[in-house]
Amino acid sequence: MSVRLSVILVVYNMCREAPRSVQSCLAPYQRDMNNDDYEVIVVENGSSEALDGAAIEALGPNVRYIYLEDAPPSPARAINMAAQAARGEVLAVMIDGAHMLSPGVLRFGLRCFDSFANPVVVTLPFFLGPGPQMETVANGYDEVAEDALLEQINWPQDGYRLFEISTPYRIEPNGYRPPLLWLVRQFESNCLFMRRDAFHQVGGCDERFDLPGGGILLPDLYRQLGRLEDSSLVQLMGEASFHQVHGGTSTNVTVAEQKQKWQSYLRQYEAVRGEPYAVCKKPLHYFGHMPNEHARQLMITG
Repeated sequence: MSVRLSVILVVYNMCREAPRSVQSCLAPYQRDMNNDDYEVIVVENGSSEALDGAAIEALGPNVRYIYLEDAPPSPARAINMAAQAARGEVLAVMIDGAHMLSPGVLRFGLRCFDSFANPVVVTLPFFLGPGPQMETVANGYDEVAEDALLEQINWPQDGYRLFEISTPYRIEPNGYRPPLLWLVRQFESNCLFMRRDAFHQVGGCDERFDLPGGGILLPDLYRQLGRLEDSSLVQLMGEASFHQVHGGTSTNVTVAEQKQKWQSYLRQYEAVRGEPYAVCKKPLHYFGHMPNEHARQLMITG
């Protein structure tokens, strides 16, 4: 039986983080959503410390768990496999299973498909913690500190309180924050919505992006979807994904290491696509709300 939405969540050695991420995808945490109308596909990308699949599926009646044997370092194959198995007409691809969602991501993401013929919907990413994790981890931020922050806001009682204990990805280690942050053009998203037909139309995730973590895989997918003649780019406002600390490929490294990795990603992109990487410049649409004061603060210019 088909459903409207399939959420694809890729995990790798995330026994601590993934259960929270899955919970954040499920009703009633996800507001105004009915578990009968969508599914969450959790793909274990060859982890050496795998989740308990039965325990993950027990989190909700609409959760499916798949373990990918002999998985490559990139999550591209895992995403493509899940997309083939998906029953939803809309896909929400989450390449990093350490991300938790705010409570309206799925509701507002799906509403875009009522307003546009072929939307590509971006959810803005945040770090949990007092700053960019490339900086905070070096200064002692860890799983224990993060657990204490989540306990402090009594998560998951009100998921919008995640804005109180998080930092947007676009805030630099020196503290610079772009003004009107919700309106800043994104080049990727850890919760990217698209029609399943559009995903297959662009060939899915290109498995030539074979670096650990995928490298520039998701920015490439976003760019290819944006190049479709009938696609509309939409950024959600007031909803976000929140990255839990876990020793990730590109987020929990030093700033210098991240810059080196990004250069290697750009070199691979040019080798794969035959052109330099560039952000899609198609006009943007914005859709959403401001759920609390901490979200509204990101619209202040001064």
